[in-house]
Amino acid sequence: MVIKKCPCCFSIRVKNIVTVKGYNYFQCKSCGSIYIDTQIIDKIDNGFGIVQYTDNYWETELADARERAYGVALARMAEAFYYSRIPIKRFLDIGSGPGYFLDAVSKYLPNSEHIFYAIEKFPPPSEFITKSENYLVGDLSDVNLKFDGGICIEVIEHITPNMLKNLLMNLAKVSNEGAFYIFNTGMPDYVLKEDMGYLDPIRRGHIVSYSLKAIEKLAKGMDFTVFPLIGKSWAFGIEYKTKSTSLENIQDRIWTALPDNLNILCDKDMGSVLRILGLETSRAYR
Repeated sequence: MVIKKCPCCFSIRVKNIVTVKGYNYFQCKSCGSIYIDTQIIDKIDNGFGIVQYTDNYWETELADARERAYGVALARMAEAFYYSRIPIKRFLDIGSGPGYFLDAVSKYLPNSEHIFYAIEKFPPPSEFITKSENYLVGDLSDVNLKFDGGICIEVIEHITPNMLKNLLMNLAKVSNEGAFYIFNTGMPDYVLKEDMGYLDPIRRGHIVSYSLKAIEKLAKGMDFTVFPLIGKSWAFGIEYKTKSTSLENIQDRIWTALPDNLNILCDKDMGSVLRILGLETSRAYR
């Protein structure tokens, strides 16, 4: 077995930790990331796909996407509104799949649904996607709007370090100064201590578990600051051109959250359920 450099930080201090359905996964001893064999990563960068997008795949994935949209996506969105230090006038769901997140916010925040957008580079067939006008198909590099915050839910574990670096580079281009984003993804502590089954190349397409050090390395020079979310081994935050450092406990921001942002979470028709959700989910894992 040939062990190559870590694809995130290029360290040679790596070890094979598990084989899943014939695919070897390694962990970097320097940055901590877990990743599928770099030969497979190189092939994926050149167009190879492990997951087979059959009817059975979409049947399962669309059900999972709806569950995420009406659950974890709403929770991370509300949480991001508490952490943001700028008023949020446009909010983006990155890698939204069928865009059901937009359907969820139209239900729970009908009077503010116009500020929410979603983008997907490889959408499912048209009959399965949201009908929202704010659903964007394509690459972030094609977007001519600027955003003040967003979420990326269960996406980056599917993509290679080169793809993630490109995503972050394009995200910087569409971000206003101070834009805050939450990424929901299983990081190495979560994988190793809670769910080794998260490493699933064939059914779920999970090929990398990124550490905070790896994210910092990949985002170097892009004006993003990376923040841990204490108690959450499956989420982190990034902020564009912030005055803060990564040492700040951003969960303390909930006590001085911007009134404009909290008002968006309190819909005149649907009430304060998302304002409560954002506050409680930010405190639940301390």
